[in-house]
Amino acid sequence: MKDLTQGSIPRHILVMAIPIGISMLIQTLYYLVDLYFVGHLGPASLAGVSAAGNVSFLVIALTQVLGVGTQTLIAHAVGRKDRDDANWVFNQSLLLSALLGLITLAAGYGLSGWYLHTVSSDPATIREGLTYLYWYTPAMAGQFALIAMGSALRGTGIVMPTMVIQLITTVLNMVLSPMLIQGWWFAAPMGVAGAGLASTISVWVAVILLAWYFSRMEKYVEYAASKVRPRLSVWRRMLGIGLPAGGEFMLMFLYMAVIYFAISELGAVAQAGFGLGSRIMQSMFLPAMAVAFAAPAVAGQNFGARLFDRVRATFHWAAGMSLGIMALLTWVAYAQPMWLVQSFADDAQALVVASTFLHMICLNFMASGLIFTCSGMFQALGHTWPAMWSTATRLVTFAIPAIWLSRQADFRIEQLWVASVITVYLQLVVSWWLLQRQFRRSLSPDAAAV
Repeated sequence: MKDLTQGSIPRHILVMAIPIGISMLIQTLYYLVDLYFVGHLGPASLAGVSAAGNVSFLVIALTQVLGVGTQTLIAHAVGRKDRDDANWVFNQSLLLSALLGLITLAAGYGLSGWYLHTVSSDPATIREGLTYLYWYTPAMAGQFALIAMGSALRGTGIVMPTMVIQLITTVLNMVLSPMLIQGWWFAAPMGVAGAGLASTISVWVAVILLAWYFSRMEKYVEYAASKVRPRLSVWRRMLGIGLPAGGEFMLMFLYMAVIYFAISELGAVAQAGFGLGSRIMQSMFLPAMAVAFAAPAVAGQNFGARLFDRVRATFHWAAGMSLGIMALLTWVAYAQPMWLVQSFADDAQALVVASTFLHMICLNFMASGLIFTCSGMFQALGHTWPAMWSTATRLVTFAIPAIWLSRQADFRIEQLWVASVITVYLQLVVSWWLLQRQFRRSLSPDAAAV
């Protein structure tokens, strides 16, 4: 356990954000490595994997329910010096991770066909997407155990073991992907199926290694059979914080699904280009997201210790860091969008769609960085509903114009990117206002103890 209620706040944020960022980059490399090799299989394969990969937002939504609730409650418990409560939360998180993993397996194999027919009208794209999900679904199920253990460590201020394990398994994925997708060395070429299988093997190796770390090295929170039986009072606390955070990512899934639906009549090339561009964009968000993910642990421990000035200072430092990072990335994406995407596909039209997307959508990068920071602070305070309402405003303000635009005779895909940029800034105004209101409620001298 690391005490974050003492010492330099920016140093705490950076010390946590750097390994978190490396971990997130490593995790994203799972997708980028697959995307690199799949992109050279043709537009249908790239579009299918990209559309299927959007399902990961649903899984992220569920992992956020688990991870945010776990990290926040453990951080609060650490701030109060209540180790018993931290262990109850950790063990209940393990139980929920097993249940959610089983639900993901059932839904992944039962509903994938319906989803892909909803977002695509191209038979080849649907076929490739189904193949990928068949092999990738076990990887999504394994994410819950990783999130439960990684969030528990982050709540105690420890991030390095997760980073090291993800580094090891990403190297494994980078070896397996070309071998299974294209048949390098002794393997037979599996195409998109190989991409899914490579990720599944890598994720489950990570689960095994992290479980080993907990069994041998971690002492502050640890597995206890007596605390694994269902305890609904802990579930209510975890879900009360985690459900709205998961709702944020559910709405992001719907936002992406709206775009795929709106451009479905433009064909596989448009969907492939958008899928490639959006994956590159998500990878560029990682440094700011790392800061936003570090802030809840720092602010959460200080909130649990009722050091409210340090909570506010954490927000100010995190917001400043995010703005600086995103300003630099905005310049890169605006000036050199084609350079960012050209290695990931052979189809010239798909590359034009992807680079145009990045050239225009980068105008919302700085606003997105601040939104991430606001969401992280809502998590630290244990009140995550405002973040979900903020995301909901963006979905509503974007989805209705996007669907209307897509039905017009002169519809162009660039119109969606303009609408997206405008609605992100509207979301920022809502997020900022809601956070300042929550600060007044939660950080006043007479606020109720956690």
